[in-house]
Amino acid sequence: MTATPHLIGLDWGTSSLRAQLFDAQGAVLETRSRPWGIMHVPEGDFAAAYRTLVGDWHDAQPDLPAIACGMVGSRGGWREVPYAECPADVHSLAAGLLRLDSGCGELHLVPGVMQRGALPNVLRGEETQVFGALELEPDLAAEALLVLPGTHSKWVRVRDGRLTDFATYMTGELFAVLREHSILGRPATEAGPEASAEAFRLGLVTARDAGAEGLFGRLFTARSRVLAGELGAAYSLDYLSGLLIGEELRSQVAALKGGTCPPLVLIGDAALCQRYRDALALFDIHQVRLLEQATRAGLWRLAQAAGLLPTSGGSHA
Repeated sequence: MTATPHLIGLDWGTSSLRAQLFDAQGAVLETRSRPWGIMHVPEGDFAAAYRTLVGDWHDAQPDLPAIACGMVGSRGGWREVPYAECPADVHSLAAGLLRLDSGCGELHLVPGVMQRGALPNVLRGEETQVFGALELEPDLAAEALLVLPGTHSKWVRVRDGRLTDFATYMTGELFAVLREHSILGRPATEAGPEASAEAFRLGLVTARDAGAEGLFGRLFTARSRVLAGELGAAYSLDYLSGLLIGEELRSQVAALKGGTCPPLVLIGDAALCQRYRDALALFDIHQVRLLEQATRAGLWRLAQAAGLLPTSGGSHA
């Protein structure tokens, strides 16, 4: 390795752990990953998992700073980090970093963000993606709507470089629960699930046109359409996915069409983001960007803001 490492960055979520070694310009020199999300850390020993994954990086450069985002800083993680208050900017997040003696050097845990009010809301991990997106695409800082699909999808508003408000949809988790533990998942399980763009589209349209009936009035169609011979059993999970994603979009798109729509950006897994992009087209939302590598850009930006890096360090490449 010819370049000198400047930072260890970790994305430590519920299901996986990814570590990246950055050079002086924020480019990634090496990436390592394990299926050691906070629910699957071997023997629940976070320190041992951390040392196993990045101990040699630390041993080679004992003063190398390290930063981690995601559920590792949650109540069920290594150490709970208090939430930053919404609205939040990169500096308030950097000020809220929690320093942890990992047993293998000092590790800085990124806080999530709490939105208070009549219905409190929280996010943890997505804040790093948001500010990574602003690092990669500075034009988004003025105003943007960032959509982060996943187990708990987040719709995040950004204005003047600050995360101003957000909404959460448990679309991915609800799909998993219905697939594994309800009668709606049984047809595809018994037949053997197969992908179907047509079934997914049918689910989207069914949710889009639900009107006052809403999702709960149409959810059972994932079974009844199979029984009526309108939908192949093997395709019923894609139909169910379309119903759930369609309901998520329906609730958001109504508000978007009521006023000026800011730039809309999808952030996260490329395949899932493309699925949302296709779905948005059915709701007549066509100006949508896809953005990858936001987490690593966010880790670098937060490390900069927190003064963990030499001032001579460059911007993320």
